[in-house]
Amino acid sequence: MGSAMDAYDYSLPTEAIAQEPVEPRSNARLLVSAGVAGGSTVVDATVGDLPRFCSEGDVLVVNETRVMAARLVLAKVTGGAAEVLLLEPGREGPGAVLDGVPLVWEALVRPGRRLPPGTRLGLPEDPGRPVVEVGAPVGGHHDGRRLVRLVDPGVVERAGSVPLPPYVHRALADEERYQTVFAADTPLDRSSVAAPTAGLHLTTAVLDACRQRGVSVATVDLSIGIGTFRPVTAARPEDHVMHEERYRVPAETMEACASAGRVVAVGTTVVRALESAAATGALSGRTDLFIHGDYPFRLVDVVLTNFHLPRSSLLLLVEAFYGPGWRDLYRHALASGYRFLSFGDAMLLERRAPGRGHR
Repeated sequence: MGSAMDAYDYSLPTEAIAQEPVEPRSNARLLVSAGVAGGSTVVDATVGDLPRFCSEGDVLVVNETRVMAARLVLAKVTGGAAEVLLLEPGREGPGAVLDGVPLVWEALVRPGRRLPPGTRLGLPEDPGRPVVEVGAPVGGHHDGRRLVRLVDPGVVERAGSVPLPPYVHRALADEERYQTVFAADTPLDRSSVAAPTAGLHLTTAVLDACRQRGVSVATVDLSIGIGTFRPVTAARPEDHVMHEERYRVPAETMEACASAGRVVAVGTTVVRALESAAATGALSGRTDLFIHGDYPFRLVDVVLTNFHLPRSSLLLLVEAFYGPGWRDLYRHALASGYRFLSFGDAMLLERRAPGRGHR
C-alpha cells in the first residue's frame, strides 16, 4: 500500500533535467495556465512574453537574495578529500565576526562520518594549513548539519564556489549565471545557498517591459537554505518538518501588495516570504511555513515557478496553490520537451478558488 506522498511522484527522465541555462535568460519556455492566459487552454510561450500576461496595477515581486560562494572543497591533513557547504551563521549563542565574516556556521560536511569534531581541514594544495575546523552536530537535529569554525575567514572569498544543485553535472562558465539580475549586494550572513530559480529567467528588459504596462516591481529577501531543497521523506505531507529560513519583506512591498490588482510572485520563495508576513504580521524573522493541502493563501494571486522535483515540498506548494491540475501541466510539459528543475523552463499559474481544483 502506497503512502500519501506517492501522489506527488512522477517519472522524470534524466534527459528532461536541464544541465545549463538557456541564453538569453528570457528565452526559457513558459507554460501559461488557461486562467492566466485568459482562454480555455494552456499557452506555450517564453518568459520574454511575461509582460503580455501581466496587467496594469499588478505587482511583480522578486526575491533579491544573492547566492554566496558557500561550497568549500577541502582536504584533511592526511590528504583525504572533504567538502563543507556553509548554510548560515551559527544560531547557538552570539558568534564572533572578523572582517564582516561570521566565524561559526551551520554546515553540511562530507564525508560526515570521517570528520569527527575537532577535525581541521585545509585547502587541497596546502592541507597542513587549516582553514576550517569541524565541530559537533547542530543541537537537537539529526539531519547532518554540523557546526564549523572558520579558522581563516578569508577562505570563503578566496576559495569558495557557488554550490550548484546535485543534479547539475556541468560547471558553469560564469558563476554569475546562477545569480538573478536583481540580486542585491547582501552581506554574507544574509545570503543564500541556492538561487531563487524562477528569477533566473528575468532580464532587465523583461522587467522594464512589465513596468511599461503599468506593473510595479517589488522585492523581498528570503535566504534560501536547507528548508527549500530538503526532500520530503515522511510518508505523509503533514509529518514533514520544514527548516527555518530567514526572510524580510519591506513595508513598501506589503503596502504595494495590499493595493495591487494582482500579486505576481516570482518563485516559491517569494510566495513563502509574502505569505509568512501576511499570516504573522511580522515583516522579518524566520519562517518554517510549509504550504500544502488547503492552505489559505492571503496575498499571492499568480506565481511564476519552475518545474520541481518529484516528492518535494515545492511540488506540494504548487498543488496547494493551483490544484491537482498540476499533473496535467507536467504531463504536457514533458511531452512537449520542456526542461525541468533549476536551469529549466517555467510555468505561470493562477491561484485556484478556495475549495476548488483545476481540471
